[in-house]
Amino acid sequence: MRKVTLTFDNGPEPEVTPVVLDCLSRHDIKSSFFVLGHKVSEPARRDLAKRARDAGHLIGNHTFSHRTPLGNLSEHEALAEFERTEEALAWLDQKDRYFRPYGGGGAIGPHLLHPVVVEQMKLRAMTCVIWNVVPRDWSKPVGWVERALEMIHAHPWSLVVLHDVPSGAMNQLDEFIETLYEEGTEFVQEFPPECVPIVRGRIVLPIEPYVYSGIRK
Repeated sequence: MRKVTLTFDNGPEPEVTPVVLDCLSRHDIKSSFFVLGHKVSEPARRDLAKRARDAGHLIGNHTFSHRTPLGNLSEHEALAEFERTEEALAWLDQKDRYFRPYGGGGAIGPHLLHPVVVEQMKLRAMTCVIWNVVPRDWSKPVGWVERALEMIHAHPWSLVVLHDVPSGAMNQLDEFIETLYEEGTEFVQEFPPECVPIVRGRIVLPIEPYVYSGIRK
């Protein structure tokens, strides 16, 4: 049976996140929300993240500003992107802590991580979550479902990145989920092993493909 793990990036958004949460509840699906630090610092958006947490979804750090991949930043800048979001999530009483780097359009490569952030994940026993399906729903708010299904069919276990942002894309979330259910898909909250190079602070996959290895102060 094909497996799918749904994740949502770049929220919380008052106009969208509640709609996503209601949809997931109707379909009895547990997912993960990788939030932006500058958004979750706002009380109303923080309450949305807490609502997601209370509904059984996982909450993760997705950098503070989401402007530049960590590997393209200085050590100080990269650490600030990570630390400021962890501070904004100080209320989170989740058993495990998760971090997802900003990919700049879903690309995989050494731009994703800075060594200083890798060290912090190791020290804090955090899990780093990458992806294998990015249907670019933010740029194709109408046509992303077909693209997502095509990509999912290429994997036995897909970790899908969607975005709870006001693009209109999440208007198709019900259709997307129902189509996958009709195909016999199993929705799980766990992450495919190939998408978690760091698990609870331990490097379990080659990390070099994701980490900037030059010298940038």
